[in-house]
Amino acid sequence: MDRITRRAVRATGLGLGVAATVVAVVYLAGAGSTEDLGDAVRALLADPVGLGLALLAYAAAFGLRTWCWRRVLPALSPGQAWAALHVSLLGNHVLPLRLGEALRVTSVLRRTDLPGAPVLASAVALRTGDLLAVVLMALVAGPTLVLAVGGPWLWPLLGLGAAVLAAAGIALVRQRRRGMDLRLPGPLVALATVAAWTMEAAVVFEVARAAGLQLSVLDAVAVTAVTIAAQAVAVTPGGFGTYEAAAAAAMTAVGADPAQAVAVAFVTHGVKTIYSLMVGVVALGWPAPAYFGRFRLPRDLPSRPADRAVAAAAPVVAIIPVHNEAETIAEVVARLPSEVDGRPVRTLVVDDGSTDGSAAFAASAGARVVAQPSNLGLGAAVRRGLAEASALGPAAVVYLDADLEYDPTELGLLARPVLDGTADYVIGSRFAGDIRAMRLHRRFGNLSLTRWVRWMTRRPDLTDGQSGYRAFSPRAAAEAEIVHDYNYAQVLTLDLLGKGFVYAEVPITYSFRETGTSFVTPGRYLRNVLPAVYRELNPVR
Repeated sequence: MDRITRRAVRATGLGLGVAATVVAVVYLAGAGSTEDLGDAVRALLADPVGLGLALLAYAAAFGLRTWCWRRVLPALSPGQAWAALHVSLLGNHVLPLRLGEALRVTSVLRRTDLPGAPVLASAVALRTGDLLAVVLMALVAGPTLVLAVGGPWLWPLLGLGAAVLAAAGIALVRQRRRGMDLRLPGPLVALATVAAWTMEAAVVFEVARAAGLQLSVLDAVAVTAVTIAAQAVAVTPGGFGTYEAAAAAAMTAVGADPAQAVAVAFVTHGVKTIYSLMVGVVALGWPAPAYFGRFRLPRDLPSRPADRAVAAAAPVVAIIPVHNEAETIAEVVARLPSEVDGRPVRTLVVDDGSTDGSAAFAASAGARVVAQPSNLGLGAAVRRGLAEASALGPAAVVYLDADLEYDPTELGLLARPVLDGTADYVIGSRFAGDIRAMRLHRRFGNLSLTRWVRWMTRRPDLTDGQSGYRAFSPRAAAEAEIVHDYNYAQVLTLDLLGKGFVYAEVPITYSFRETGTSFVTPGRYLRNVLPAVYRELNPVR
């Protein structure tokens, strides 16, 4: 099908949907009554037990649909099948053009590792079976009603549904031949589908009963089936207009008063919409991972990776990224201890495009200097420093800032938990130690971001998420990944904890910088950090 043909098909479908909606709204405006609507709402609220049972039956219908999907696609977990169905329901109630149907598939694809072809084939097969089931149920429960409402559209609709179902079945068979764990929908799935729609009819049955409109069970099933079938041309969110028009027309056809039927239709649709909003929002976030991805590390993390063998003379490597810190870098290098627990300390300065001679000052103080090709950012400099340090076969790697906010003489405090094997990733915590000076807005920002990192990592013992003093085991340093160049703080912690490395903190002293300026500004920081954190928590599979 070429692009022009596809556009014509979409335009035709949209035109038919708009026309149906306009007709529906005109019909409802002439037939409805706010007094009848208010009476129906009050009557329903006066019967909380009946309403509760109807909603329970409605929820159970989605439980059956969850079972059906897993019957066809066993690899799909119950929780994610349930979530996808309710995300789809939510989408159909808040988005136009039945766009919620696509969310049924995207929810599974975004939240699981299942391949797209079997997910799509199983979803299309079951949804098409759903639509065929409601038409056939309506024919059985109220043949006169269906023929009166459906008219000449009924048979083409059945033929189209059968063709789509056959195509979906062929796709399922092909996926099975390719080794996918799939099953064709059988009699049990068909029975469960019919049972689900029968349960869904409990909502209109209860609303009508509370409002004094006597519908039999078969009438309720027929009205539900006709209404759902009419949603195939829904354009507005939730099918507003076409739903009420179809439901009211169906109830009127079985003898209900038109005004009362409109009121019952509105209230029934309202009850289903409230359910879709409440449960659908839950389904967006539960079970994990959420529809929009993870926002926290999973509860179950990998076991601790075995560390690399360390030579007897392996050094402790201090890495110091620097960008225009000529006034402090030489002093930082000079104040580092020459050894920690008998191991020599080697200093590695990563010059991130300085233009003030920082590299020369660092070299004159005794550091080995490696230069970035330009000012790439702190995250890129730390990444380079970890890689260069790992190549030296270290016993531990310690990172610290170049601005004298952190005391270089405390290097051993950070390195010792790594050297004695109790931790792989150590943060020097300012808030557990001695803060000699910190501006109020900086303190507020650091504490706020730390709460965020603590929540993301599920670590109540994490007290400083932005510290510029950190230590790494050899393997942690080699496997650390920093997914953006601007900064490293949050993504590095998420990366290492997510890989199972053991975390620890040590208290340190901190003094606010007396020279130079920080590159961090709130707006730029959040613009760079938030997307990077999301990428870290949701790597592309």
